Amino acid sequence: MPVQRLNHAVLYVRDAERSAAFYEEALGFVRLMEMPKAVFMRAPGSTNDHDLGLFGIGDQAAPSPAGRSSVGLYHLAWEVDTLDELERLAQLLSERGALVGASDHGSTKALYAQDPDGIEFEVSWLVPADRLSEVGDHRGTKPLDLAAEIARFGGSTRGGVGVSSPAPAVP
Repeated sequence: MPVQRLNHAVLYVRDAERSAAFYEEALGFVRLMEMPKAVFMRAPGSTNDHDLGLFGIGDQAAPSPAGRSSVGLYHLAWEVDTLDELERLAQLLSERGALVGASDHGSTKALYAQDPDGIEFEVSWLVPADRLSEVGDHRGTKPLDLAAEIARFGGSTRGGVGVSSPAPAVP
């Protein structure tokens, strides 16, 4: 059976309560279940049992060396429906001091932010499949000019879901 999509992510964090509050306030996640040192959350608009599990392991936990001195996960990415929503989140994440970057990958327009433990995540809008020709053969990464993208595609245009281009046939 081929994999269709990511169902949920589980993160080890220093303080599950603090991290849950961040994901509630920054991205609108809602708490579904709490246990001692653990919180399970759902993203707005999701029908998953849960999208994010947070397990607190204590303030003594060291930062992850992944990408600096070891292999490991770089980031998680969540999609938003519109560029207006991406712009709203850019403002909110910036106000919280969490926004660390914004990139134009051609078919995706992405924000990069860090949670209270420095775990990086991406929030992206995908160009709808029927408008991919407008970005051409864009390779690499450019700085994101969100105002220009809103002018080009419209702030309320619904983005592509998942990968905008058709998936290759599975043998």
